[in-house]
Amino acid sequence: MWKPVASILTAALALSATLAQAQAPLRIVVGYPPGGSSDRVARIVADKLGAKLGIAVLVENKTGAGGRLSAQYVKSAPAQQPTLLLANPAVMLVAPLVFADAGYDAERDFRPLSHVNNYEFGVAVASAVPVRELSHLLAWLRANPNQANFGVPATGSLPHFFALMVGDAAQVRAEAVGYRGSAPLLTDLIGGQLPVAFDSFDSLLPQHEAGKIRILAVSSARRSPLAADIPTFREAGMDLVATGWNSFFAPMSMPKTQAERLAGLIHQLMQDPDTRRQFMAAKMTPVAASMAQTEAMLRAYRAQWAPVVQRSGFKP
Repeated sequence: MWKPVASILTAALALSATLAQAQAPLRIVVGYPPGGSSDRVARIVADKLGAKLGIAVLVENKTGAGGRLSAQYVKSAPAQQPTLLLANPAVMLVAPLVFADAGYDAERDFRPLSHVNNYEFGVAVASAVPVRELSHLLAWLRANPNQANFGVPATGSLPHFFALMVGDAAQVRAEAVGYRGSAPLLTDLIGGQLPVAFDSFDSLLPQHEAGKIRILAVSSARRSPLAADIPTFREAGMDLVATGWNSFFAPMSMPKTQAERLAGLIHQLMQDPDTRRQFMAAKMTPVAASMAQTEAMLRAYRAQWAPVVQRSGFKP
C-alpha cells in the first residue's frame, strides 16, 4: 500500500535535488499571453508542481508566431536550464504541417510528458451583433460580406483552422483575423471592433456568462455540462465536431530520466482532487494521462487531423 507513495516521494526528492544542484528554477513556457486557457493550465500546474518539488516553478509567456516562438525557444533550452513546454495542436500538429519551416520538428525535438486537459471550440458574437442563433449568424454574414471577419486567438491556431472549416461548410467567404492570444481577441469582441470570434470554449464562457458576448454553438459531440443551454454545431445544423488539448513536453536536451520523473509527477498532480477542482472552476476539463497514454493520444490525434489539415490547402 505504501510502496507507490514511497516511490513517488523518492522520485520527487531526487528530481528536486537534481534541479537544485542546477541552481535554476523549473520553467514552463507558454506560447500565448497571460489570461488565455493555455496560460491558466500552466499556472495551476506550476503552483502544484512547485509545492511538490520545493523549488520555484516559473511560467514564461513567449508569445508570437502563433505559439511557434515558444517551441523554438524550448527546443534550444540548454540541459542545465530545466524547461518544459505547454503546447496545443496548433504548435505540435498544425504549424509543422502548414509552414515550410516551423523552426522545430514536433516529433524529433520534443518528448511528450503528460496530456492535462481537453477543450472544445465556440463561436461567439459581440452583444451588439443582432443574432442569437448560428443560422442567423450565417445569414447575417452573407448579407454583410464586408463585415465577415472571424477573429481567432492566433494565426494558424486550431480555432483558426476550425473557423475555416465553418466558413467552408457554410459557404461564407470570411477573413480570419489573427490576434496574439485570447485576451486581446476578447477585448476587441466585447468592444465591438470585431463582430465574430472563434476560440476555445473555456476562454469564451466567462464573458458569455457575464452577458458581454453570446456563444452560439460549441464544437463538442455533446453539450457542455458547464453550459447546457448552448447547442452543439450539430444541433445548430452543421455536422462539425472538433476538440483540442494541452500537453506538457520536454526538449530532447533534458535527460530522459528527469523528463520521466516530471511526467510522473504531473500525472500524479492531475489525479489530485484539488487540481481537478481548480481546472473545473476555470471552465476546463482536466485529464490525467501517463507518458505512454500521452504518446498514444498524440499518435491517434495526428492520424485523425493531419489529413484534414493537408486536404484543406490552408497556407499561412
